[in-house]
Amino acid sequence: MATLKVPVTPEDHAQGPENAEVTLVEYGDYECPHCGRAYPIVKQVQKHFKKRLRFVFRNFPLSEMHSHAEAAAEVAEFAGSQGKFWEMHDLLFENQARLGDALFAELGERLKLSTPALRQALEQKTFDARVRTDFSGGVRSGVNGTPTFFINGRRHDDSFDYDTLVSAIRAVLDTAKSA
Repeated sequence: MATLKVPVTPEDHAQGPENAEVTLVEYGDYECPHCGRAYPIVKQVQKHFKKRLRFVFRNFPLSEMHSHAEAAAEVAEFAGSQGKFWEMHDLLFENQARLGDALFAELGERLKLSTPALRQALEQKTFDARVRTDFSGGVRSGVNGTPTFFINGRRHDDSFDYDTLVSAIRAVLDTAKSA
């Protein structure tokens, strides 16, 4: 079974307490239809486990298949540099069918981010290195498609439907209790 080769650090985009019993890491692509389907499921899983779960999102844009994936990841990172990563993350998935420069500018305005600064960051590829770092860490961890999930550092190779994810996380919690 594949394991997470790059440990979660404070530089990661994370929701939930650092000391949560379970950390769920997703390598995702904002243009991937499977990631779009996983997005509301992850939200449900987070609500289910509350403070027992920490969720981390890492960029894994499949640029060969998804022409807007790289730029969308950079837009999310730009928003993150302004303290609004999760707001942009959610809006990108909620508007997945409209990804592109016009949407990026619209979402930037909605989040009160500087549109000229966003445009400049995209043109200069300011956040490309951050996206590439996530991507290469995913490759090293055996990620070859999106979404790919890791539960406490072990790749989850089963379905990402709600019941299956909840069962997998429960199994990790039960194992931790009995150890």
